[in-house]
This record gives sequence, C-alpha cells and structure tokens, in this order.
Amino acid sequence: MKTQSAYLQNENRLAHVIAAIQAMGSYKKYKLPFDEWADRIVGDKSKADYWQRVFTEHPEFFRLDGERKQASLVWRRQFRKRFHTETEKIITRDEFYAMDDEGKDKVSRNPLSPEDIAVLINTAIELHARELQHQQDKRWLIPLIVSGIGGLVGAIIGGLLKS
Repeated sequence: MKTQSAYLQNENRLAHVIAAIQAMGSYKKYKLPFDEWADRIVGDKSKADYWQRVFTEHPEFFRLDGERKQASLVWRRQFRKRFHTETEKIITRDEFYAMDDEGKDKVSRNPLSPEDIAVLINTAIELHARELQHQQDKRWLIPLIVSGIGGLVGAIIGGLLKS
C-alpha cells in the first residue's frame, strides 16, 4: 500500500521544495553536502538531516551522489562542467582540459536560467496540486463504503431475525 505523498507529509513541503529548486538552480556550485545546502536555503546547517530527507523524497527534482553525501538538482546534472565558479563565466572545453586538478575543482555545471527555474517551480506546484486532488478524490469513497457496510450488516441482522 502506498504511503502518503511526500508533498502532503508536511504543510510546508511545497514551499521547501521551491526554495531548494531556487537555491540549487542558481548557486554557482551545482552539488554540495546537505549541511551546506541547508545553510544556503535556510541559513541553518543543523537542518541538514531534514534537507537530506527532502532531497531523497523528491527524486523528480533532486539526486544524491554515489556516496549519498551530497545533493544536486537533476536538471543541472545534464550540463557539462564548464562554469568557472570564481569568474562566474562559461569556459571552453579546451580551457577546461588545460586546467590542473585544482583549477578543475573550481568548475561546476551551469546555473539554470530564471525561465528554467520557473519551469521546475511550476512543475512542483502542479505535482502538489495533483496530490491534493488525489487525496480529495479518495475521500468521497468513505461515505459510500460506510453506507454499503451498514446496508450489508442490516441485511444480515434482518435475515437472522427472520429465522
């Protein structure tokens, strides 16, 4: 049986997903440890475990690295590493390959455009709205099931009393 949607587990979850999308989409580094994302998103490194849970429960937007110690935004992972985090400029492939390891450590994936971030935010809002609608759709069944069970129990009792 499916548990409650990650969007509905916490009344602030949609806002938190949106905040993470904004921070992770625009920050110069595409991948950070959970405590550093917590600091960037809410200014509190002690919230790292909560943000790890958000990233894990929303694979439609976020991915963990192989060691499961860092998170990134899925969309940014599709870009090549060509964004120099110190100069905040796109570098060429030749410039990247000419760098030593220390220089390459200062290169990240391109930040998303405001339009890309807006698409992700709208997607999160739509997914949240669908989950709310799905939850409401399930509620109409309760009175139907209860009245059906009541009718069945009444029929059984009526049958027993006649005999």
